[in-house]
Amino acid sequence: QVQLVESGGGLVQAGGSLRLSCAVSGSIFPISTVGWYRQAPGKQRELVASMTRGGIRNYGDSVKGRFTISRDNAKTTSYLQMTSLKPEDTAVYYCTIQVTKTYWGQGTQVTVFS
Repeated sequence: QVQLVESGGGLVQAGGSLRLSCAVSGSIFPISTVGWYRQAPGKQRELVASMTRGGIRNYGDSVKGRFTISRDNAKTTSYLQMTSLKPEDTAVYYCTIQVTKTYWGQGTQVTVFS
């Protein structure tokens, strides 16, 4: 059974930083693509960042240069380092892993105030 548990969300002032973590149970982590999505109120869920098992990273345009995705296969954990946060980054952030199907975490709230 694959389970994903996010942590690290919270309330932060604009310009600040947060690091989200996603701990994954199950043996598929090393061969999976990991990802982070977010959904703001009234908006569609969007891709924030992804990282293949080979280390190829992809970022949404709105976070390029500010967010960094990483992974630790030994700890079966992915991370999203967020810097220079803006109020428009406020959303629920979800982590994912994907092999033949996509598994989702329960989400963690990030609120950025000005």
